[in-house]
Amino acid sequence: MRHSKWIAALAVAATVGLQLQTVDAALAATICNRYCDGRDPALSPGDRVPAGVGLYGRSFKVHVNDTDAMAWATVESGQAGDEVWLDRSFDGGRAWTKEATTSVPAGSTGWRTGMLNVDDWANRGVGVLRACGKAGDRPEIVCTSWVRSTWNAWDRRTAAATALMTRYDRGTGLFDTNGWWTSANALTAIIDNSRISGMHSYDYAIATTYDKQVNAAQGQFRNEFIDDTGWWGLAWVAAYDRTGDSRYLNTARADADHMNAYWDTRCGGGVYWKTDRTVKNAIANSLFIQLNAALSQRIAGDTVYRGRAQAGWTWFQSTGMINSSNLVNDGVNLSTCRNNGDVTWTYNQGVLINALTQLNKVTGDANALTVARRVADAATTSTYLNVNGILREPNEPDQCSGDGVSFKGAFVRGLGALGGYGTYLQRQANSAYANDRNSFDAYGSHWAGPFLSTNHGCQHSAVDLLNAAP
Repeated sequence: MRHSKWIAALAVAATVGLQLQTVDAALAATICNRYCDGRDPALSPGDRVPAGVGLYGRSFKVHVNDTDAMAWATVESGQAGDEVWLDRSFDGGRAWTKEATTSVPAGSTGWRTGMLNVDDWANRGVGVLRACGKAGDRPEIVCTSWVRSTWNAWDRRTAAATALMTRYDRGTGLFDTNGWWTSANALTAIIDNSRISGMHSYDYAIATTYDKQVNAAQGQFRNEFIDDTGWWGLAWVAAYDRTGDSRYLNTARADADHMNAYWDTRCGGGVYWKTDRTVKNAIANSLFIQLNAALSQRIAGDTVYRGRAQAGWTWFQSTGMINSSNLVNDGVNLSTCRNNGDVTWTYNQGVLINALTQLNKVTGDANALTVARRVADAATTSTYLNVNGILREPNEPDQCSGDGVSFKGAFVRGLGALGGYGTYLQRQANSAYANDRNSFDAYGSHWAGPFLSTNHGCQHSAVDLLNAAP
């Protein structure tokens, strides 16, 4: 339903001397959820003010109606001609439309806009809003921070998942437009969040991503990077568990088979990192073990995937990639067929932990679980990986950019799968929530703080953390 014209005369507000002016006839995009854009704030059952900003003595505020998932903007201590409006964004504040512009009339010192919907339910737009304004006689503009309602954000876990979905590109089915393997991790985090929190609002992303990307690259979420294929295979295992749709399990099998095609006897076995067959490393082989073990759990009478998982672990142990400190280095030197001594990235710890946990479920291999716990103990106590007790990726960037900001998510997901690290995970979650979060629960790269920027990699890592923390 679209409104072509709003009621010309609206009730005068009784609070703080503000009045509601007639809303412009043509908003940038009229959205109707429970109510349509332009609703009188006097009808709001609640008024939460999460953010405000001042300019030349004026006070601009954003007000939230959490019950109806709507918001409005006000200006106080102003004068005739001052302007106030709302910006609305469906991509986490990277782009927005200016809407519901109004100005203070003669004889008043305050004014307010009509209410706008935060989200666009019909089109699956997950939004944020901010109040902006300017003095009538000056050009400078100020805006509050971006905020949203508590709709689909009733605790810190669901709020983080909703903030992640503001970065979901409905056109591509990926996150931040072009993230590939990191989008597999982000989708996995959303699926896990749905399972743990019971919030089904974003389950649509499963089929959307699948349908839009199943024919990309080499099809069935396969490409030249063997680890990328493993990440997607695990995402589709999670999707199968959530939906029961066999097409997702079939794609996960196709992904595992693709990975297995790049196993050979060089250095005794193992899969390559890429189809050019020049690198064998920890991440591709840990994912190989985990995906095959996960498939074996879900395929009645399977021996093939179980055998591959077992062979992968036998080979992994032989390489010495688990060093004397019980941390996993990056890969194998193909000249010596031994540990290359490269960086102990957090995801190399977490994915192996998860892989061995899944292998134990399939085979009952007690040693696999023992090694998983040994690596987990080393990783959670390492002062190299934990600065003052808070996890920090080696060479962690200040800004959320590159693939590495996804690594910590895989690490904490592995700890959660193994179990027994609740105190550690709670400490990380508490620190990130207190120190590394913006006004609508988007997270940055440094869980110890400060918050500097966000992207889907940083955000899914935070969602993974909050999913895993008790």
